[in-house]
Amino acid sequence: MPNKKSLLIFDQKEIRRHWDEDKELWYFSVIDVVAVLTDSTIPKRYWTDLKSKLIGEGSETYEKIVQLKMTAPDGKMRLTDVADTQTLFRLIQSIPSPKAEPFKLWLAQVGYQRVEEIEDPELAFDRAIETYIKKGYTKQWINQRLKSIDIRKELTDEWREGGITKQEEFAILTDEITKAWSDKSVKEYKQHKGLHKESLRDNMTNLEIVLNMLAETTTAEISKVKKPKGLSKNKAVAKEGGTVAKIAKLEIEKRIGKDVISEEKNNKLI
Repeated sequence: MPNKKSLLIFDQKEIRRHWDEDKELWYFSVIDVVAVLTDSTIPKRYWTDLKSKLIGEGSETYEKIVQLKMTAPDGKMRLTDVADTQTLFRLIQSIPSPKAEPFKLWLAQVGYQRVEEIEDPELAFDRAIETYIKKGYTKQWINQRLKSIDIRKELTDEWREGGITKQEEFAILTDEITKAWSDKSVKEYKQHKGLHKESLRDNMTNLEIVLNMLAETTTAEISKVKKPKGLSKNKAVAKEGGTVAKIAKLEIEKRIGKDVISEEKNNKLI
């Protein structure tokens, strides 16, 4: 399934986006779009000036700008101005740029792909495979990664059944599982690999992915039996699931004589 808080690349620059399931709309970071279209070294200032202009004109476009928490360059979740596809099309008209037309075509294609994926979820997997192949990942790793996405979705569905709705709560539970099996928080795990904004899961080895899958699928199965409600009880189940994978990790390390947790940043180098 597509990551609902994910990055896109246009003209070698990152654009943050968020999928709103209720409205079935993509929301894009306005500041990232401004950076792409203007090539400004200080896109925040450009956007601040443009906002003032739009407000002064009483623009309806500005009124449709909303704020969502997205991952900032420092790795923290911060509120940022975002706009849906239709609002972005209007906003782009206010930014003189030779990249405007190619960007609008690209933006329309992004929106269309998501509609296609809703109708046929297999397309999302096909596109994910294509992306990973282009990045140089092995076929074996790609298969494991796609399976891990499926398992993750099953787990988050279970958490929702248990009353987990806030993004912060999902992060807390994920951290609980990760600490239980790897003895590292997600932040510590990323630091161990020298990662910053990069995806931790996209930088796991086959063995790391398998153990993480074991932790998450075990957590989901225990949750189906115990039916925990609320964050505290779900944390306890998450720890149980992670502990099962830790037992497997320790046994593997005994057999191979080295740590399972690799410092490698990118599986295609392994």
